[in-house]
Amino acid sequence: MSLSGLVPDFNQILSWLPDLINIIDLGLVLALSYALLLIIGEGERRSLWMIRGFIILMLATVVSGKLKLELLKFLFEKLVLGSAVAMAVIFQSQFRRLLEQIGRGEILKLFQGAGRPKTQPDSVIDRIVEAVKELSQNRTGALILMETTGSLEDEDYVSVGVSLNAEVSKELIQTIFQTTTLLHDGAVVISGSRILAAAAILPLSERTASRQLGTRHRAAMGITERVEKCLCIVVSEETGSISLAERGTLNRPLTSSKLKELLRERFTPIAEGDAVRLSRKIGFQGKVLLERVWRFLPSNSRKKQ
Repeated sequence: MSLSGLVPDFNQILSWLPDLINIIDLGLVLALSYALLLIIGEGERRSLWMIRGFIILMLATVVSGKLKLELLKFLFEKLVLGSAVAMAVIFQSQFRRLLEQIGRGEILKLFQGAGRPKTQPDSVIDRIVEAVKELSQNRTGALILMETTGSLEDEDYVSVGVSLNAEVSKELIQTIFQTTTLLHDGAVVISGSRILAAAAILPLSERTASRQLGTRHRAAMGITERVEKCLCIVVSEETGSISLAERGTLNRPLTSSKLKELLRERFTPIAEGDAVRLSRKIGFQGKVLLERVWRFLPSNSRKKQ
């Protein structure tokens, strides 16, 4: 058997080159879209629609260029540029974190762990619920902010307050919210099994709320409106009622047993956000598409010769 039949012809390799470049180009676009969805997916729900609109504008720019619609292409290019600048301002904390990861060479961590809900041990949830139950019985006002995915440390909406970095305990939570302490006015920030900070200042909701709701309730609604990767527990100082805020909505009044049930539901490792599900779907479909194009490539190249 001649070796010439086994070694690909140089001209044949050159004919494959444009197709290979297109495959690499498509793969990079899919990877970038996947990364953007993972980054923005840790924020608000409406952020997902913004990134979808941005991707649609980029696709429209490419299509208008292929169709030789120069004026339309010019318009879309300016819209893409303006949208990119606007998104860089709106999502500055997410992009700052991305640039830090790139600078530290940790870009792969973005694809490995972004968007996955944090698991909360049942013992930690029990301690938090027990503390909230006693605060409610004593009518001691409280505001507890809990991370669900990602980190709140980079969010511009949260004023860190006083850093604690202490293990979650019923006694510590109760002590913080006693009116005789200097840390009671503000929110306690909890990540996993650690109390990161106390006396954190949260933004107030701009929506019209019931007169029965005080500043703590409006702060719980305000932070969960702006940041989707958290939830907020509120204990009313006047009535002792327990509320749980998520995505700008208050679930109230709650019993301590109902609060425990809701917290355990929120911190199950199975749940995934819309953006994460969409990004994983894009990654899977992109892999299938690239495999199909790769199988098609040799036969298509032979037809050109």
